[in-house]
Parts: sequence; C-alpha cells; structure tokens
Amino acid sequence: MPLRSRSWFGLSLFVGLCLGAGAAFAQTAPTAQTAPAAQAAARSAAPAASDLTFDVASVRPSAPLDQAKLMAQMQDGKMPNFGMHLDGLRAEYNYMSLKELVVAAYKVKPYEVSCPDWMATEHYDIVARLPEGSTKEDAAAMLKNLLEDRFKLQAHTDSLERPVLALVVAKGGPKLKDSPAPQPIDEDAPLKPGERKIDLPDGPARYTQNIDPAKGMSAVVNMGTRGTYTQKIDVATQVIQIDGTGVSMSGFVDILSQVMQLGGPASKPVVDESGLTGHYEVSLKLSLADLMAAARQQGVNMPGGNAGGPGAGAADASDPGGAGSSAYASVEKLGLKLESRKAVVKQLIVTSAEKTPTEN
Repeated sequence: MPLRSRSWFGLSLFVGLCLGAGAAFAQTAPTAQTAPAAQAAARSAAPAASDLTFDVASVRPSAPLDQAKLMAQMQDGKMPNFGMHLDGLRAEYNYMSLKELVVAAYKVKPYEVSCPDWMATEHYDIVARLPEGSTKEDAAAMLKNLLEDRFKLQAHTDSLERPVLALVVAKGGPKLKDSPAPQPIDEDAPLKPGERKIDLPDGPARYTQNIDPAKGMSAVVNMGTRGTYTQKIDVATQVIQIDGTGVSMSGFVDILSQVMQLGGPASKPVVDESGLTGHYEVSLKLSLADLMAAARQQGVNMPGGNAGGPGAGAADASDPGGAGSSAYASVEKLGLKLESRKAVVKQLIVTSAEKTPTEN
C-alpha cells in the first residue's frame, strides 16, 4: 500500500477519534419507544441519578487496533465500530479511552477533564443492558455509576485558573461570512443514501463519509442547531480542510479546542472572548504533517516515525500545539486571533482511577 494512502488513513482515523471523541464512527440505532402514558408513569417512579445502574455490564480492555484490517473495512464502506451505541435497552461503548468514557458519563467536554495521562490512552469495550423502562438519557448516569464502581473512579468539579487560548477579534475586524441559523435535526426523517445517525455529546447528528484511496477522505457531520462541518483530507496537498456553516462562536471554539488537544494533555483549551453572537461560515486548513506528528506523540503508529520513540514526530510539527501554526493562520484569515491568556475555567478533576476494572 502506498505510504501516502497509509498516512491519510491513519490520520483520518486519529482525527475522527479526537474530534468526535470516537462518536464520529458510532452509528446509533433507534431507541426503544414506549407510550406517553407509560413514559410518564416510569418517570414519576424513576430513581435518582445516583441509583441508576445497568442491569448487567461487561467491561474489558480493548484489543489493539489492526490498521490494515480497519483500512480494508473502510475501503469497503464499513466504518469502524467505535464509540457509543444505544440500541433499545442495549448499550455499547467500543474502543473508548477511560477519558472518553468520563466525557460521556459526566456530560463534559474533553478539554474540561483533568486526569492522569494514561486515561487517554487505555481503551475499553463495555456492553451493558439498561433496565426496562429506561430511556436514552438514563445511560449517562448508569455509565457514571459503573465507572465509579468498576474502575473505582473518583472525581470532583472545580474552577481553576489555567492557561488558555482566547479567541478574539483581530485588529482589522472579523472577516466572517454570515450564515443562516441552522435548523434542528428531525430524528424521524429518513436517512439519505450513505447517511448515518450518530450521537455526539451535545446531541444527535447525521454523518456521511466518502473514501477514495487515491484522493483521500471526506466526511460531513450535520449537527443541527450546532452547524454542519465538512472535513476533507487531500493527500496531494497534504492538507486537512474543515469547513463549517451555520456555526456559532461557541461551536467554533469547541472545534478549535479539540484540534488543539491533538497536541496532548498539556495543550490549551480555547475560550470565546470574541463577543460575536451570530452564525457564520468558518474554515480551518490544517497541515497533515503537524497532525501526524501529534499522532505520533500520542502513541499512534503513523508512517514516517516510530510511535512513542524518542523525539517521535518532533521534526515534523511546526508547533507542539496539535495543529501547529496552520490552525493559527486559519483563524487569522477569518479576522480573528488566538491569544495566550489565563482564565478561570470549569474542570472535572479525576483524583483516582484504576487501570484494571473489577471482574465481570
């Protein structure tokens, strides 16, 4: 297989896992429905969140990724079975790091979690059954209680002053094109050809992808009121292009924070201090070399470097902050700027957790 093909495949997998916390590859099946009267009765008798537990759950360390097998599946149009799946009373969390599981359970963003580094690299598979009468919304509380029980996870929230990147308007003013406010997703609408339903931490989405081994990969994620993003990986120009329409600044800083987190746990989150309140078209053009270097630094076995080896990828990256200087340059083209500051931010602080879960 050509080196460039293996490069964009590994990068697309890595970016998908990081930007979507695994959710971009998770097709969510319809949740079991009950009559309104039955739902109201169940709600009136529903236990407190602290008492919600799965009927039964299996927790196992994930098997190592087989990139050759995954690429073959993707070329056949089959997306990897990663992320969260809720199908009626069955819940699956496939190849998710303990940090990603915390994000799903506590309903926070990845950059709001402070935890030991190993929690972002150790992956697990969880298969569980929800009790009769449960809803999709109950799964997060059940997962939280499972993590606290099986991993002995302890965490608390706090507001801490920490280094951040503030998104501000540049001296010449914003150069953003206004975009109509997007409409909510109709979860009952039939799927278009090639389209999938997915669940993201902030709500439902629709996802389509196209893979061409000669040209690269493209994907579209429609997040309803949170905007629509198109990601393209061009192997000829060695560029990853992310374009958004109907995007608010709060949504844009979420994407920027996820991009910056590709640089590892020391990367800075992005906070919105632009004062802009509309919906806009946004664009990020990221260096493939920068992101591949970031992937190697986090232990992903990318072509052209030894994963985890001394100085792995250091020569490739123009900046240690994940997307390197390419992200900063993209933001400046929008008439915006990323400034290093300190700010008080909400954090979920994991004080202890065990790598090996208690036996099933």
